This record gives sequence, structure tokens and C-alpha cells, in this order.
Amino acid sequence: METILIIFAALFIVAGFIGSFLPVVPGTPVTYCGLLILQLATQPFSATFLIVWALIVATIMVLDNVIPAYGTKKFGGSAYGISGSIVGMLIGIFFFPPIGMIVGPLAGAFVGEIVGGKTSDRALKSAVGSFAGLLVNTLMKVIASGVMGYYFVVNVF
Repeated sequence: METILIIFAALFIVAGFIGSFLPVVPGTPVTYCGLLILQLATQPFSATFLIVWALIVATIMVLDNVIPAYGTKKFGGSAYGISGSIVGMLIGIFFFPPIGMIVGPLAGAFVGEIVGGKTSDRALKSAVGSFAGLLVNTLMKVIASGVMGYYFVVNVF
């Protein structure tokens, strides 16, 4: 049973790390679930460790909604830019990997702002803000999931 739980935990860790790049999968909570499953199998973590990581994951989940909007608003963007950035990221990831992960959100935010009625120079400024917020957000989730993945590997092997 322990081996099965460790395999499930590993799947959650990998899915969570991949989810850190995709806006449709909650990456850090899924990665944290991997740690919880490992805890059920072998009890490698203290209660304090698990509580601290739960707080980190909760904070990231809140910031996940705040940072892209802040970046877009800071540069004069709108909801069109945020939506366009997300759509652009999804299109970029699935149709033009790996460069699409970078160009997709920027192009999507730009198109979203144009659709929203902004001039091209204002749309570009908004797109840069949306893109910057998306990059900061993604980096934060990747780092957190990567660190949790590290703790998983250290405690399994």
C-alpha cells in the first residue's frame, strides 16, 4: 500500500508542477496534495512543515488572482487584456510550444485590448503589463511547486 501511495504522490507532484504553467490546473495545491499523500505513506514531514506549506500555498492561491490583475491595471489594462492573455497562453502552449508560452500571453493581451477598444500603443502597454503579471505569477508557482517537488524527492529516495 505504501508503494501505491508514493506513486500517487509522485503523480500529484508532477501534475502540480505542470499545472504551475497552465492556468486551468491549480498547480501548487495539487503539488501540496502530493506531499500530503506522501505524508500518509511514510510520515516524513512535521506538522509545522505541513502547516507552513499550507499557508504558502494559500497565499499563492490568493496572489494568483491578484498579481495578473495588478500588472494589467498598473499598465492601464482592462479585463479584456487579462482574458486575452489567458487565451493567448492556452493557444501558445498547445499550438506553438515552447515559444508560444511567452509570445501567446503577450499577443493575446494585445488582441484583447484592441477588441476592448484601445489604440495600438495603449494596447501594447497594457499587454506588457498583463504579460509581466502573468510571468511573475507563473514564476512564483513554478518555484513553490519545484521546492515541494524537491522535498518529495529527498524524502522518497
